[in-house]
Amino acid sequence: MNLKQLRYFSTFAEEGQITKAAKKLFMAQPPLSQQLKLLEEELGVKLFQKNGRKLELTDAGHLLHEKAKKILQDVDETVQEIKETGEGLRGVLSIGSVKTCFHHIPERIKFFQERYPELTFKLIEGDTYRLERYLKEKEIEFAVVRLPLGMDDYNSIPLPADHFVAVLPEDHKKHNEEILMEELAEMPMMLLHRAGEGGLGLYELVLDSFKEKGHSPHVICECPDAAMLLALVKEGVGMTLLPKSTLRSFPPHGLKVLEIKDAVIHSESALIWLKDRYLSKNARRFIETFQSSSKELEI
Repeated sequence: MNLKQLRYFSTFAEEGQITKAAKKLFMAQPPLSQQLKLLEEELGVKLFQKNGRKLELTDAGHLLHEKAKKILQDVDETVQEIKETGEGLRGVLSIGSVKTCFHHIPERIKFFQERYPELTFKLIEGDTYRLERYLKEKEIEFAVVRLPLGMDDYNSIPLPADHFVAVLPEDHKKHNEEILMEELAEMPMMLLHRAGEGGLGLYELVLDSFKEKGHSPHVICECPDAAMLLALVKEGVGMTLLPKSTLRSFPPHGLKVLEIKDAVIHSESALIWLKDRYLSKNARRFIETFQSSSKELEI
């Protein structure tokens, strides 16, 4: 059994079909089928079995797949680490961010772009749970997420807490700077909600804050996208509550932003990455910019 056979088998296990696996590996089907058969013969066990027209992994196949993923990951990371010895920053850096935290990223990308022109970036947006999945699937190296999140598998750097503000249509005349929770509870409210399942999102955070004050807000809409909520506010559909930093990414035209007078609703965020994963030099340098207490980016 060699690394090439393990990579063939792992690709087949992930794709679920010989045809798809062969296409992904840029090879013909017969040689791939032959290699998988040779692997079975060498191990002396069935790794997959037919279920109708489908080939499904046996228990032995599932075990080998789990072991193969770890072996191949270790090999790939070792090769990457050795290649990076003495090199400058180059290649592709994959970054994840929730949309409401993206303001932490552009300045840093500009900084790196000016100093390391051979480095390119791949940006992936999603809710916290989707980004967590991308991290575990090795699609991204680190992510900026909204908390709470189970942190057992992650290293993290906490980011400055962010407070919520009320966003109303520009033609709202009654208030100019502040508004009470009781008044907000009487308005049609639209809130951010995670697309992922489980856990506590910004939606629950806001509702709990109103509940603590004895109010039951009139929620008419929820969605995972701040841009959609702000578009609805501009049309006069209702109002929304968002972390204040989110508004940096959107033009204020057509909106009125008010502080909440009788409550402080905080949203916490963090930069996270897997504890057991080797990080590229690119990722390590990027993360260092979040660790600096200085306002100036220094590498």
